[in-house]
Amino acid sequence: MKIQIINGPNLNLLGKREPTVYGNSSFESYLTQLIERFPSCELSYFQSNIEGELINKIHEVGFDFDSIIINAGAYTHTSIALADAIRAVTTPVIEVHISNIHSRESFRHVSMIAPACKGAILGFGLDSYRLAIESVLNSK
Repeated sequence: MKIQIINGPNLNLLGKREPTVYGNSSFESYLTQLIERFPSCELSYFQSNIEGELINKIHEVGFDFDSIIINAGAYTHTSIALADAIRAVTTPVIEVHISNIHSRESFRHVSMIAPACKGAILGFGLDSYRLAIESVLNSK
C-alpha cells in the first residue's frame, strides 16, 4: 500500500508554530511513529510552501499511489488550482487538518479542495493523519 502524505505551507514549522493550536511535535517525528505503526504501508512524505510544487507532487503520484493524504494548510481555503489537480488524478485524496477548521476564524470554514477529495478528517491533532491512513486501509 503506497500512501503519499503532502503538507502545505507553514507545516514545516510544526512543533514551533503556534503550539497551542498545532502541538509541540514536528511532523518528521510524528512520521517516524506512523512508519512504525503501519509497517505494511509505504509512506512517502512531501512538504512545500509553494502551491505549484504541491500540484506537481499530486500529478507525480496521482496515478500510481493507493492514496494521497493532504494537509494543504492555508491553500485549503484559496486554491482552486489544488482542487483541479486533485480532480485530475485517479488516486483518491483525503484532506486532513490538525485543528478543527470550523472552530477557528470564519475564513477557515470553507475548503476549496473538500469537494474534490474522497473525505476529510480534522480536529484530532496529528492523529488526523493516523485516522486518514486507517481509513485508507479499511477501504481496501
